Amino acid sequence: MKADAFIGASNLGLSRPVTSVTFAEAVKKGLGKNQGLFFPKKIPKFDDVESILAMPFVERSVEILSTLIGDELPRETVAGIVERAFVFGAPLAKVTDNVYTLELFHGPTLAFKDFGGRFMAQCLVAISDGQPITILTATSGDTGAAVAHAFHGIENINVVILYPKGKISLLQEKLFTTLGDNIHTVAIEDDFDACQQLVKSAFDDPDVRDGLHLNSANSINISRLAAQVCYYFEAVSQLTPAEREDLVISVPSGNFGNLTAGLIAKVMGLPVKHFVAATNLNDTVPRYLKTGEWTPHDTVATLSNAMDVSQPNNWPRIEAMIELGLVDKSVISGDTVDEEYTQVSMRQLAQLGYVSEPHAAIAYKALVRKMEEGQTGIFLGTAHPAKFRETVENVLGQPISLPKPLADCAGKEGLSAELPCDYQALKAHLFSILS
Repeated sequence: MKADAFIGASNLGLSRPVTSVTFAEAVKKGLGKNQGLFFPKKIPKFDDVESILAMPFVERSVEILSTLIGDELPRETVAGIVERAFVFGAPLAKVTDNVYTLELFHGPTLAFKDFGGRFMAQCLVAISDGQPITILTATSGDTGAAVAHAFHGIENINVVILYPKGKISLLQEKLFTTLGDNIHTVAIEDDFDACQQLVKSAFDDPDVRDGLHLNSANSINISRLAAQVCYYFEAVSQLTPAEREDLVISVPSGNFGNLTAGLIAKVMGLPVKHFVAATNLNDTVPRYLKTGEWTPHDTVATLSNAMDVSQPNNWPRIEAMIELGLVDKSVISGDTVDEEYTQVSMRQLAQLGYVSEPHAAIAYKALVRKMEEGQTGIFLGTAHPAKFRETVENVLGQPISLPKPLADCAGKEGLSAELPCDYQALKAHLFSILS
């Protein structure tokens, strides 16, 4: 692909582009006009996907990302970015004879967001030309940790993370509040929505936006999405040729970035017959797939809190892929798993010898409901069960140990500032720590 190979569009659909940008601009901007999403103008297809699958993970990821980004970044630049970002694997774990889970929690913060967060960080280093950048983002847990660890110690980049005081697990909090150096964390005396509003206010304020060189590392950044495509190829590469012939992948879905990445992988030639969009009680998409009516309900709090999204902001990308004829709507089915069956699924997995957290358990339950005889299934394991230790222990009635990243930070003191939910107080704080 050439320069200006990415489009941004309104949330009504990417088939109606409003701007055309380079990859670097898309990464730096995060969002287009009117909160539009960036997306490749063209998704290339590999002529020989079997040879791609035969490559090692890092080498294959360089091939995938170079193909998606095009000639804007030299191949050796992309290779360096990937080598620095993907320093951990994504193994398939066998659950039953024909069901596997893709473990995406072997990175530093034990969640799938490590792939996209680290790739984005290295992209920004490569394209920023040494210019100062301030990453400002809000988190309800996992995003903050992934972003903090991805950017920790990177010269000329400061990170400020807002989070709701007392409303995330202590272990999640310590993963990003104990780092220090260029990572600044602020506990806001309000909820997550209020944190998001403070971030929006900062981006709307030219004094802060321009004066502090603001950038957002939110989950819909095109670089984070592109990185996620790679682990779908890694999953399929670990199957036998026979298992690849009739493959179903179940994706625990909140904002639907993960499913979007899987569909991009399919367009590029990955042999996946069907995707299951697995949700909790926040079931806007499964209902839409059945009725054709987009009718979001109020968001419901669940055990699988990372999926508590009633208006998923990545869905326009999927809708655009369908509109443009890149994928057929029939390759996606939706399924909703309620609280009771989430717990049932966790216990069923434990009986099979696999300890899982609520999000993956939902994906497993939806997978076994939708699979047909003779098919092979993969469900995504998006976080280590220890990140939801209390929930997992309560449901299973058994203790689970802390992996090293959590054990290492558990006894450390958090370094957060505390602020009321007041934009002027935040603005003053930002200039005091960054000027």
